[in-house]
Amino acid sequence: MLYPPQQRVLDAALRQLDLLPGDSNHTVAAASMDTAGRIYAGVNVFHFTGGPCAELVVLGQAAAAGPLVTMVAVGDRGRGVIAPCGRCRQVLLDQHPDCLVIVPGDGEPDLVPVRKLLPHAYNSPEAAPERVVRFNPRYYDAVLDGSKTATTRFDDPCAVGPAWLLFEFDEGYKRLRGVIESVESKRLDQLTDEDAEQEGGMVAADLQNGLRGHYPAIQPESPVDFVRFRVEQTSTWT
Repeated sequence: MLYPPQQRVLDAALRQLDLLPGDSNHTVAAASMDTAGRIYAGVNVFHFTGGPCAELVVLGQAAAAGPLVTMVAVGDRGRGVIAPCGRCRQVLLDQHPDCLVIVPGDGEPDLVPVRKLLPHAYNSPEAAPERVVRFNPRYYDAVLDGSKTATTRFDDPCAVGPAWLLFEFDEGYKRLRGVIESVESKRLDQLTDEDAEQEGGMVAADLQNGLRGHYPAIQPESPVDFVRFRVEQTSTWT
């Protein structure tokens, strides 16, 4: 299932596909969205020496945009959504590790973190990408006023350092400049009332129940990351 922001990215790629001239040099269109909600689109450039895929053309278009949060490619001749090749997966992982990729699903397109598309990936020591932490939009006010200073993640890694805190409303994005101060790994059943209070005023049992509802596969012994953050700069609708 695609939410409205991701559907807008797919629609942009399909519009770009309709503009293809119908020759063998341009057979795939791609589109991506950044944390400000701006969409970038492009097409592949086939050449026997190794022309760029559509996804890489889009990365060039968005070079000054900051982190990208969604990417999709669509093929000509009715192929619909297509998954990125291995090279594109590695480039996306290095430059935009928090990007979600729209891929073919069971009847409908699916949304997958790029890290899931490239298990056991090579990690470039030179890569220093901007990071993104996604939040349900209902938490925006609590994060903004400082009553929520932590988030608990399951199979959703975060890294210490600067990050965009991204709130994905249907009608657009809101984002805050933030800093991830610490990431503490523990079991779900080891979360404390103190942890829950930093999450927004709950007790541990409420936090654990909420995580079970959000992550159906989570178990009491499952490892989670308790992530503490602070807001550095606020913003308006993007």
